[in-house]
Amino acid sequence: MPLKILAIDDSRTMRGMLSEALTEAGFETYLAEDGEDGLQKLEEVQPDLVITDINMPRLDGFGFIDAVRADRRHRGLPILVLTTESAQELKDRARRAGASGWIVKPFHETKLVSAIRRVAAKEV
Repeated sequence: MPLKILAIDDSRTMRGMLSEALTEAGFETYLAEDGEDGLQKLEEVQPDLVITDINMPRLDGFGFIDAVRADRRHRGLPILVLTTESAQELKDRARRAGASGWIVKPFHETKLVSAIRRVAAKEV
């Protein structure tokens, strides 16, 4: 049974790239356009792993992670941050909020899939 992945990004282009890469890797892929949409899809989809951008309208990635971790049903859900940001203080903030990993855009498909498999395996 393939892993279900929810990918959250406000860029239509990035959502398309993620969808293509994740689907090609054999994952069941769902998309959301910002943190608010992501929280709604999270309940509908019940994914095995979430990939989220940081800078998004309505609810950013930090707000999304905080909301997910506040719900005890999702405390163990792996969350990878995929963003153009690379500042150490932002990485530290994401880690403290409960992110499982950090990947800087543009992403390399092989490295993204490897990170997903590594993080998902830790949570099983």
